Amino acid sequence: MSRVVAIEAHEIPERPPLSLAAADVVAVGRRDEDWPAFVFVTAAHGSGWVPSRHLSVETGQAVMVTAYDTTELPTRVGESLDVVGRDDESGWLWCRSADGREGWVPSRTLQSPEDREAEDRDTRDEVV
Repeated sequence: MSRVVAIEAHEIPERPPLSLAAADVVAVGRRDEDWPAFVFVTAAHGSGWVPSRHLSVETGQAVMVTAYDTTELPTRVGESLDVVGRDDESGWLWCRSADGREGWVPSRTLQSPEDREAEDRDTRDEVV
């Protein structure tokens, strides 16, 4: 399991997370402009953003092809996280915090400790 460090805080949305099972029926809404892999879906028990590749179709009424959980994990700058799963196509990582909480975090807000150390070395070299 790899580790990452939050280089930018991630705040979670106010809406409750949505857990969808394969074969759940959802109504597909708009595509996200910042995260184009995602569409907004509404199910009988809630709504949230889901990668469109998890759906049978990208518009109208769709069936979940695979299960998906929209839970996001809030982070603080400098926080170390374990990477439990990756969705590189969508740009998110499923992470676990030190206190055991899990959820999706945007990969653009994270950095591997090795990359962070290299960046710190480069910055020190520029100053010297």
